[in-house]
Amino acid sequence: MKTFTLLASLISIVDFVLAAPAERPVHISYSSFYSRPSYTTSRSHSPATPTGKNGVNGPVSLAASLVSDGVLSYATPSALSRFNYTGALADKGIRIAPPPTPSGGLGTNGSIPYYHPLSDFDFQSINLALNQEWIELDLFHHGLAKFSVEEFEEAGLNAEDRYLIQFMAEQELGHATLLTNILGPRAAKQCTYRYPFETVREFVDFCQKLTRFGESGVYGFLEHLNSRDSAQLLLQSITTEARQQMIFRQLEGLFPMPVWFETGITQSMAWTLLAPYLVSCPAENPRIEWQNFPALNIENNPDATPLYNTSIPGNDTAPAITHNRTIPLSYPGREVYLTWELPGKIVSYNNSYITTTTAGPPKYVAWISQLNTTFTPLLDIDGQSGMTYQPFGRVLGDDTAPIVNGTMFIMITDDNIHVTPSNISQLNPHIVAGPALYQSG
Repeated sequence: MKTFTLLASLISIVDFVLAAPAERPVHISYSSFYSRPSYTTSRSHSPATPTGKNGVNGPVSLAASLVSDGVLSYATPSALSRFNYTGALADKGIRIAPPPTPSGGLGTNGSIPYYHPLSDFDFQSINLALNQEWIELDLFHHGLAKFSVEEFEEAGLNAEDRYLIQFMAEQELGHATLLTNILGPRAAKQCTYRYPFETVREFVDFCQKLTRFGESGVYGFLEHLNSRDSAQLLLQSITTEARQQMIFRQLEGLFPMPVWFETGITQSMAWTLLAPYLVSCPAENPRIEWQNFPALNIENNPDATPLYNTSIPGNDTAPAITHNRTIPLSYPGREVYLTWELPGKIVSYNNSYITTTTAGPPKYVAWISQLNTTFTPLLDIDGQSGMTYQPFGRVLGDDTAPIVNGTMFIMITDDNIHVTPSNISQLNPHIVAGPALYQSG
């Protein structure tokens, strides 16, 4: 009954707003329209269209007549929303009061924005993001230069697709310039890099994976920055990178966005994934002060690179706006085989970083995807190897999206602690190795 009543009320409101006042007389309870001053009317609540003292028929003249009666000195927006407003109130000199600004919020007191770090946490978070932007700029240019037109065409990518990659490189130049301006004279310069691909399809696959952890790495720290002004600018750049990641999935023939929510990871997780690809950097570059975890390798990671240009729905992986695979890349219960390194390995540019961990013996595999961190037991442990099973679960309970999908993150931990998106960094002390990117879909 409540649902029916609400629906009926909504329909009546829509009918009232759309109808011309002179053609659709309505009952108006004057006292419910205005919040001040209080006013009890002796006017008849007849169905006739009210007529104001100014002689103009229609609901607008009602508010005008109340003003002319000295009852109102202004008409509130909530009152006007009940009228088919045509400008007649302004013509009568009636002031329209703006709604009061809701209390609370940060940076809403009129202070001048300061788009620079306010803490070491700010500087090092944005420093990591800048190094991410630099490698993406180099990567997109490198791929376009490495492969011939014929190789791109064989992979199903034409001149327009190649220009799209070129434009994304130009976007990265803008992002790197923005973050350099935020950090100031100590901002990192571009480095030299190594890449793990030899074909166009592998290049596209690496691009969608690199942009995945670059995007997720910013989501993980964005809301924790002291500098809310810098966070605003970074937000407006990382949302562009989210579009890039989806585009590279489309160029690889994957379903473009198989999740309901994007994933956030910590700076140390993102730096662990980025570090192996940096070879050398200028000596003046500020050190990246985040932890490097021991590397994790997925021995049987699902592979999205094979090209099947069959034109058969569900069995075609050619570049397209979307594909829905008949046979998915992965599934709940799938056996996943893992190997990992011990701490103490020298990694990244100029051999200047060492992997570390504070975790105890390996016991679990953490699967970070969307809003969730799901744990599965680590089984058949033999030295630095083991296996687990891909979990099944729903993001928000029954009949919602599967948790495991898309390009996601897994790591080995010593405990299955409860964490949520806002405190995901509490997992860092428990990481034995990883993360690694798992291509679940």
